[in-house]
Amino acid sequence: MRSHSPRWIVVRCLAALAAGGVLVSAQQLPNEPRREFGTSITGAFEGWYETPDGSRSFLVGYMNRNTTQALDIPIGPNNRIEPGGPDMGQPTHFLPGRQWGMFTITVPKDFTTADQRLTWTIVANGQPMTIPLRLHPDYVVSPFTDTAVKNTPPVLRLEEQGPGVQGPVALLSTAVARTASVSSPLPLLLWATDDAKFASGTMALPRTPPPPVEFFWSKYRGPGEVTFEKAHPPTEVLAGGGVNVPFRGKATTTARFSEAGEYVLHATANDYTGQGGGGEVCCWTTTMVKVSVTP
Repeated sequence: MRSHSPRWIVVRCLAALAAGGVLVSAQQLPNEPRREFGTSITGAFEGWYETPDGSRSFLVGYMNRNTTQALDIPIGPNNRIEPGGPDMGQPTHFLPGRQWGMFTITVPKDFTTADQRLTWTIVANGQPMTIPLRLHPDYVVSPFTDTAVKNTPPVLRLEEQGPGVQGPVALLSTAVARTASVSSPLPLLLWATDDAKFASGTMALPRTPPPPVEFFWSKYRGPGEVTFEKAHPPTEVLAGGGVNVPFRGKATTTARFSEAGEYVLHATANDYTGQGGGGEVCCWTTTMVKVSVTP
């Protein structure tokens, strides 16, 4: 979904090396070399935030150190979140590289103390990696507003007049359902609006700015391969298109499925702050689509 490198590699995560039992610095992922294939995947704890009803949500991504090897790891002993899992909505398909804030986990109001935690274990290429998810005060994030410039994430829609989502709140339970067949590509359309604010204090305005919103698709779960016509489809500007000018746009692509079954597709809309919000954990939006594919 996000094949190019992030502009800033500022990682808010706690990671434990399960094999050695060594706790790594809270400000970085385990410092292991990347390889084309054969190495590990580590979950990435971006931080946590409070929801309007008083519950809390963890924002979680991952780092696949394999530069060319995407991996499918089914829910179970090799891909589990505990306690309460093993399935808590995490991906089973892992793209190469760093993938920011792919999903959220909401915990109940009584999940409050620093001693309570969830753990996400991923075993890739025989290498187990485990991270803790806990409500540590140092990891409070604000994924819905960049307070420095009052920037907010894009509002993303799967239908032009349909309901919108805003922020990295992708949940399997709220995924929109679609049907497709192996013989025909599935059209995928995204509409977005955005304030197009540019955080000039954290990055220089490029001579030729990118579109105010960029779109990315990826496979999140599913039994077979998913081939996108364009996983990073071009942005069609419908209104605005300049820095600090309210923006409205869309992107169109298709997806083909190699075999029948139940799939989940993941979409991300990044604003000018780019992948991972430039390390500030704001401002991007995610959504998911469940696809039932027939022969």
